[in-house]
Amino acid sequence: MKPARIPQIVSAPEHWAELPKGEYFRDALERQLKPWLAKMYGFHLLKIGNLSAEINTESCAISHQVNVSLAGQPIQVKADPLHLPFAEKSVDACLLANTLPWCSDPHRLLREADRVLIDDGWLILSGFNPMSLMGLRKLVPVLRRKSPYNSRMFTFTRQLDWLSLLNFEVMHYSGFQVLPWTQQGGKMLTTHFPALGCMQLIVARKRTIPLTLNPMKQSKAKSRIRQAVGATRQFRKP
Repeated sequence: MKPARIPQIVSAPEHWAELPKGEYFRDALERQLKPWLAKMYGFHLLKIGNLSAEINTESCAISHQVNVSLAGQPIQVKADPLHLPFAEKSVDACLLANTLPWCSDPHRLLREADRVLIDDGWLILSGFNPMSLMGLRKLVPVLRRKSPYNSRMFTFTRQLDWLSLLNFEVMHYSGFQVLPWTQQGGKMLTTHFPALGCMQLIVARKRTIPLTLNPMKQSKAKSRIRQAVGATRQFRKP
């Protein structure tokens, strides 16, 4: 398994239109996100990365939505996603729409999102699936330097493991857009074979208590009350 952190920096596309059939990917992602955005409430939503900024989130009840990126349009806060200029536990939801694939240090990016999220805050991740038609095309040497094949592609298992270490509860994960060259992505194939989808979606929530209880710690927490010697004894004079 290749390390998640890499020394080289790959330029992320500033718009979905720069990707082959990028508008199809964006529309498909918006359809998958719509029912989950309707469940989110709060005060602040961060859209991290240029591709996140172009996602339509009107169905979300969070009115204050901020686009964060180093360059490109439309952005409102110019900042490095690895060093978010926000206080701890100040954001209700973070959207990373295909931000991890072009990030040189995905672990740090997830830790930054975890830092600024409030307790029970929402984290939305999307990316490309290595076990798909797009993943197979990444194996072609000629295509490796072109978008989106120059991006990182992480499996569901690896991403879910990262979220588990940060104590996130995964509410939903699925694949979609099995056929990347069609607008609907192959409805029948997506319904019956979502694992082959070229796009991935993970919706998770930040939890404050351990999701898996440690029986050793749990037994130590139960302190026994010792009975005081002679406290309940009654002595009678002969």
